[in-house]
Amino acid sequence: MSKVDVLSFGETMAMLVAEHTGDLAQVELFHKRIAGADSNVAIGLSRLGFNVTWLSRVGADSFGRFVLNTLQAEGLDCQHVEIDPHNPTGFQLKSRVEDGSDPQVEYFRRGSAASHLSRSALTPQLLSARHLHATGIPPALSASCNELSFELMKSMRAAGNSVSFDPNLRPSLWASEQQMIRDINALAAHADWVLPGLSEGRLLTGYEDPADIAAFYLDQGAEAVIIKLGAKGAFYRTAQVEQFVPAVPVANVIDTVGAGDGFAVGVISALLENLGFAQAVQRGNWIGSRAVQSRGDMEGLPTRAELLEHNALPAPL
Repeated sequence: MSKVDVLSFGETMAMLVAEHTGDLAQVELFHKRIAGADSNVAIGLSRLGFNVTWLSRVGADSFGRFVLNTLQAEGLDCQHVEIDPHNPTGFQLKSRVEDGSDPQVEYFRRGSAASHLSRSALTPQLLSARHLHATGIPPALSASCNELSFELMKSMRAAGNSVSFDPNLRPSLWASEQQMIRDINALAAHADWVLPGLSEGRLLTGYEDPADIAAFYLDQGAEAVIIKLGAKGAFYRTAQVEQFVPAVPVANVIDTVGAGDGFAVGVISALLENLGFAQAVQRGNWIGSRAVQSRGDMEGLPTRAELLEHNALPAPL
């Protein structure tokens, strides 16, 4: 069996996407996909050829079977996904947009199977992965998921394995903004690479400038902080260097959901291939640009062949 390159964990939901625009109350036809920031990144890394293990729970229901079948078809190792006989698979409704604006999303995830993830799921096999990717979503789902997030990140870092962390703030899932800020920053202290968006970084640190936001997490022990600036690109800072990396121009934005996950796929994959931070952020910007040109949360994530084809193209003038 090949060594696990990446371990990721969290909740994958079934997603019903509207077939036409308009208020969700008026939509009659939907099509079924999956959604979840953590599993989006896991899928993206799997498409690029990494061996990815997914830790989660789904209900013993048709949504759960759909989620599991989809993840396995994407190449994820799902042997650590538990079937919960008592709690349902979470799902969401998502509106259709045509103008690049953020779609309307309604969640049905409270008390879901994934929210019952706990530290009891941890095994030595899981902790043998060379890299852990985590976000701020699982710790907001429940107290047991919160404990699992801290234990996983601390254990992987202590073992000398690399850890990436995307705050991915979901304020509605937290009991209070104060708890969210406190726990997210405490989790970030156990990460090598911290990947906030600019507005997230400002809320979490109280600083406005990207360089100051990055310094906040560098002082907590991060090796690098990479800040997403949307259409302006990204900024990264380490103890040695800081640099702004411009975005890849996009003529027609279709769906912004999943852009940050695509960015994370690009950065993490490049760093695991021992590329430099500038190259990693460039790849992140490119994959993020692909994500916003596709309808769906992870449909625009490239395969290794598509990445190689992109790298073979001449740089734009």
